[in-house]
Amino acid sequence: MTTITAEPTKTAPAKGIQVTEKAIAKIRLAIEQEGVSPEQGGLRVGVQGGGCSGLSYNIRFDSQPRERDRIFQFGDVRLFVDPKSFIYLHGMTLDYQETLMQQGFVFVNPNASKSCGCGTSFSG
Repeated sequence: MTTITAEPTKTAPAKGIQVTEKAIAKIRLAIEQEGVSPEQGGLRVGVQGGGCSGLSYNIRFDSQPRERDRIFQFGDVRLFVDPKSFIYLHGMTLDYQETLMQQGFVFVNPNASKSCGCGTSFSG
């Protein structure tokens, strides 16, 4: 298990994963509402096959990291990323946006060569 401490910023670094302050606040609130222990649990961010562009982002809460996960720490918020997903997600920034039409997490991924209109599917 690899632990990576990262400071949240608005721009994506060359390596690692970043999370905006707005997204951290939403993750913190959701972890509390889900009853997940912030000391052991966190938000799992990953990639799976499927979607209109070939790969889809997925996020869910997990009670603890898996053995080979990369762990990104943003204050009291942790992100877990499996090694396979990290190949597609390194350099990404996770943001949270609220507009009149929609609200939710937004993946700003420089590795995506093509993405779809829904924002949850891409090709690498």
